[in-house]
Amino acid sequence: MSQFLRQYLTVAIFGGAAVLMVGAMLGLGKLLRPTRPQAGKYINYECGVDPVGVGWSQSQIRYYVFALLFVMFDVEAVFIFPWAVRLEALAVFGLAEMGVFVFILALGLLYAWRKGVLRWV
Repeated sequence: MSQFLRQYLTVAIFGGAAVLMVGAMLGLGKLLRPTRPQAGKYINYECGVDPVGVGWSQSQIRYYVFALLFVMFDVEAVFIFPWAVRLEALAVFGLAEMGVFVFILALGLLYAWRKGVLRWV
C-alpha cells in the first residue's frame, strides 16, 4: 500500500472511531437519562409567551432579517482579512475587485436602510 493511501486509511480509521464514539455516548445518554413525559413539554415555546390564547403571535420577520444582515457583513469581514494580507501581491486588480465587492455590499446595506430593516422598534 502506498504512503498516500495509508494516510487516507489513517484518516478513515480516526473518522470511524469518532463516529462510533459519538454514537456510543448518545446511546449511553439515552439509556441513563430519566424519561418523564408531560403534556407541557411538547407545546411550542417562543420568547416566554405561551403559544395559546389571544395574546400569542409569532416574532416579527424583521428580527430575522436583521440577523441575516449581521451574518452577511460578518462574512464580508472574513473575505476582507485575507485580501488585506495579500494586497501587495494582488496590486491594482485586487484593489479594484475588492472595491466592487464592498460597493455591492454597500448597496445591500443602503437598500436595507431605506426599507427600514435596521430600525429596532
